[in-house]
Amino acid sequence: MTNRRNFIKTAALGSVALTLPSFTTKEKAMGSNLQQPNKPIVLSTWNFGVKANGAAWEILKNNGRALDAVEAGVKIPEGDPTERSVGYGGRPDRDGRVTLDACIMDEQANIGSVACLEFIKHPISVARAVMEKTPHVMLVGDGALQFALAQGFPKENLLVEESEKEWKEWLKTSNYKPIANIENHDTIGMIALDSAGNLSGACTTSGMAFKMHGRVGDSPIIGAGLYVDNEIGAATATGHGEEVIRIAGCHLVVELMRQGKSPQQACEEAVMRIVKLTQNRNKNLKDIQVGFIALDKQGNYGAYCIQSGFNFAVNDNSGNHLIDSNSYLK
Repeated sequence: MTNRRNFIKTAALGSVALTLPSFTTKEKAMGSNLQQPNKPIVLSTWNFGVKANGAAWEILKNNGRALDAVEAGVKIPEGDPTERSVGYGGRPDRDGRVTLDACIMDEQANIGSVACLEFIKHPISVARAVMEKTPHVMLVGDGALQFALAQGFPKENLLVEESEKEWKEWLKTSNYKPIANIENHDTIGMIALDSAGNLSGACTTSGMAFKMHGRVGDSPIIGAGLYVDNEIGAATATGHGEEVIRIAGCHLVVELMRQGKSPQQACEEAVMRIVKLTQNRNKNLKDIQVGFIALDKQGNYGAYCIQSGFNFAVNDNSGNHLIDSNSYLK
């Protein structure tokens, strides 16, 4: 029997549904307003997300767990010496040292993170080990390295020849001014919904090229570069980490979805928060890039960024696609 509380709740939900704006053709193409759950599905940032999604999809299509899928997926660019912004092959800091950051989060809000980690090719797997084998959620610097070595991760030189050449050339001027969509193209974030309806996410990076030694951006910070709420959805970010941290970006995106916004609407509002704060601080918006991608429990997804040039990859039962994100600046 329907009691008064349930009646009021049902009526309120119906009222909200009536007042929501209709979805555009673009939003429908990006997975909005689906009637049936679209699962499994995996999203990741930038064009290297296509290969990463392929590895994740091998797990998801066989009813594997989203957590295993996102770890396997982001390990693809982490291990690629030609990929200059993630893992092995990543550009060094201003002292010529390659330092890596990563975090991972599962459907039960278990989390693990490493920051400023050197000599380990796959920081995402170290982050998972932190989550599963320690009472902590984040290890940094030498402590993270000691833990990784104790867990059997091999110690390797991550500074490839091309990165070393670029660093030595940069030293001639030591001018630190990251270029949007190049040095800011610095992260792979991946979020996935598996066949069981569970969400997980991973984020990994070598950070800004020629940054100060010890600098940490948003990528290893749960709530900034990545957030998963298995009741609602997941989000991950890329770009200028300081700006994402400023608004606790991915937690904000998920909370906006909790309030009833679509993944697309939530990404757009989060970007607009950064736009407003940047303008209020009299900073030049053209100097930064931030992009968000988001996924809800129904498999709806969205993306939005400050400047044009950000793209993301989506893999579901329809195939693996690279999509150009809408942006605030055209």
